[in-house]
Amino acid sequence: MKAPNEEVPPAATAGGAAAIDAPPARPGPRGARERLTPPSWLALTFLLPALLLLGFLVVYPIVYSVIRSFFDASGDSFVGVDNYTGVFQGHDNLVAVRNTAIWVVVAPTVVTIIGLVFAVLTERIRWATVFKLVVFMPMAISFLASGVIFRLVYQQDPDKGVANAAMVAVHDMFRQDTTYPGAGPRNGGNAPVRQDGGAVVSVRQYSAGQSALVPLLKIKPEYLPKDARPAAQPPAAEQGELTGTVWFDFTRGGGGQQNAPNSGESGLPGIRVEAVQGGKVVAKATTEADGTFTLRKVPAGTYAIRLPKDNFTTAYQGAEWLGDTLITPAIIGSYLWVWSGFAMVLIAAGLAAIPRDALEAARVDGATEWQVFRRVTIPLLAPVLMVVLVTLVINVLKVFDLVYIIGGGDPNASVLALQMWTESFGGGNDQGSGSAIAVLLFVLVLPAMLFNIRRMRQERK
Repeated sequence: MKAPNEEVPPAATAGGAAAIDAPPARPGPRGARERLTPPSWLALTFLLPALLLLGFLVVYPIVYSVIRSFFDASGDSFVGVDNYTGVFQGHDNLVAVRNTAIWVVVAPTVVTIIGLVFAVLTERIRWATVFKLVVFMPMAISFLASGVIFRLVYQQDPDKGVANAAMVAVHDMFRQDTTYPGAGPRNGGNAPVRQDGGAVVSVRQYSAGQSALVPLLKIKPEYLPKDARPAAQPPAAEQGELTGTVWFDFTRGGGGQQNAPNSGESGLPGIRVEAVQGGKVVAKATTEADGTFTLRKVPAGTYAIRLPKDNFTTAYQGAEWLGDTLITPAIIGSYLWVWSGFAMVLIAAGLAAIPRDALEAARVDGATEWQVFRRVTIPLLAPVLMVVLVTLVINVLKVFDLVYIIGGGDPNASVLALQMWTESFGGGNDQGSGSAIAVLLFVLVLPAMLFNIRRMRQERK
């Protein structure tokens, strides 16, 4: 025992205090990890259903398609790479390759640009939320429904198709043509006019001071203008004038004299009339509501009266959207309507993340809004724009629904994804060729997918 006056050694005191105050030893990280990590067999047990489903729905179809692409239509004979070279042979396949290239170049670029414009507008206009909702709303509609909608929009008849109705309305604001499709003269030797290359030409020659009668038949009631009035006799011709009447030479219920205006017969307004001498037009006029016309300042001599053939062609009906020329741009237009909202939302999120200090600093330095947008906003948005562009490229390579519904099976609208379905299940009955197109599409999509994955990982870091 220690004596009452005996001092405690400093080392002993410190050691004792250290021993008393020292916290209990903690287990190492390895031991903790071993306790928290489940056994490997247990983790595999939980993952096995998902792995089996993934293998059955993804891995097996890919492997089978690659193998099947080296065999013929029956699947019995090995043909090597013939199915792959066949993708670039034949008219339909080449059209599909060409259209796919057009889609990849045009659609993602235009959608990204439109999305960028909309995203910038939403920062500068009132009711931005409503604007975003309206632009993004088509994303809630399936491609099948969108295809049906635009199939109706692109109808040729302006009374049914919205696109042509708008085009005809704009056209008629500046020039409203009155035409009588299918109209023509009466057959027979006593008719005063005859057909000549689509135009109607008088049989006899006329000179100044005379009047001409131009009867027409085969006019459908729907082509008669509402302002048409009963046919009248030609007005008296004055010096240097040549007059006449163009009318529908048909009396309801029969009767009346042929080749002369009768009571109840309708004049044909809006018809363009020409006086022709030696193949040269010397005077022009347009018929009035009662069908009468007056050719003024007619030189001396004799002339034939001609109604040009454009009087008898169909009036302007808009564009042939689903024809051979415009069908692919028309379908791309419907794709823009669907996907512009997607691009707008992603780009708007990128705009919101741009530091405002950089924009304000550029404005303080004297930059205009266009310079700020081009030299500051666009470079800072470049990663977002690239992700949107690549995502759209992946989507465009797989586009099928819109082309199938709007195109209606037209080979001029076909793309590789549709050609793959056509070859395999749509009548081609050649799953070897269809599998080759599927593998080609997979190879084309794979670099874009890897690029997107790499970009996302870089952003996380």
